[in-house]
Order: sequence, then structure tokens, then C-alpha cells
Amino acid sequence: MPLRILTFCGSLRAASSNLALLSAAERLAPDGLVLNRYDRIGDLPHFVPDLDITDHLPEIVIDLREQVARADGLLFAVPEYMHALPGSFKNTLDWMVGCQKFPGKPVALAHVTSRHAFAPVQLEEILRTMSAEIVSEAGFSLGLTSNAITPEMICTDASLAAIVTRHLDRYQTWLSRERGCPPSEMQPA
Repeated sequence: MPLRILTFCGSLRAASSNLALLSAAERLAPDGLVLNRYDRIGDLPHFVPDLDITDHLPEIVIDLREQVARADGLLFAVPEYMHALPGSFKNTLDWMVGCQKFPGKPVALAHVTSRHAFAPVQLEEILRTMSAEIVSEAGFSLGLTSNAITPEMICTDASLAAIVTRHLDRYQTWLSRERGCPPSEMQPA
């Protein structure tokens, strides 16, 4: 069975550089690693603890938690707004807290630029609080100084594509080891 990574873009912008990064990662993923994007962040209701009980849980939240539970790992690409995480993405994390399969879930973090100083630290602290398994060797930054990037630009730039593929390979190796199956035994998707 292929390894399944559920990806999350923390920006709701149509031309988001983080979305471009995840789209490129989908194209560059090695055989045996399937990336699927959760694209309903903007549709999630505001987190209200009173709704976070089984018989009141909105269907969209049930779907989010089921997708998280089924994934072998998660990949987040999140911008920084005003020295913080985007509110819509933080809302998504709040809804994930109640997912019974989230504790111990492997998570990798990807960044377009290395200019963000606050949000990455905040995200790591939140994920540790949620008991995620942060796979640091799979996390990466493209180190760009501009957000004007497309998936095609990433895929056709040898050095950028190499960063993405190298870290996806590391994530696949880490996940395979955790599953007790070497990557060479993984079947292509």
C-alpha cells in the first residue's frame, strides 16, 4: 500500500505560494507516496467547544477528522500573517484537537521563505501541545525571498525541485521505518 500524506495549505489565497509549494510536492512525490490536499479550511465553522461533542459535530469536521485519521502523515505549508499563524489555519488545528487519531500523527512542515520568524515557532509549539510527532528531517524551506512562485517554477528549477524531492524521500523513509516496511517494498501508487 502506498503511504498517504494529507497536505494543508495555511493560506486561502488563490495564488498562494504555499499552495504552489504543495502542488509542486504532489507532482514531485516519489513512487509509493501519495499526497492529497485538504482544501476545505475556508469552509470550516469557527471552533466552538460546545459543538465539539459527538452528537453536535458538524459533518465537515467529521470529514476533516476522518481524513486526518486515515493519513499516514501530514504536511503543512503555512504563511505568517502579522507575526502569527493565519486565523483560518489555527481554526483548523482547533478542530483537529478532538481527532482521536491525531496524537502521535507524523507531521512535516514546509516553508516557501525563510523570512518568517514567528509562525513556524508557534506552529511547532501548537503541534507539540497536540501531541503530534514532528518529523524534523522531512521539514524544509525553499529559502526564497519572494512569494511570487508557481508550481511550474518549483518543478522546473532543478535546485528547488531537489529540495522538495529530497525531503519527501526523507518523509517516505521515516514513515516506512515506522510502519516496519522498507521503502523498496512500498508499491507505487
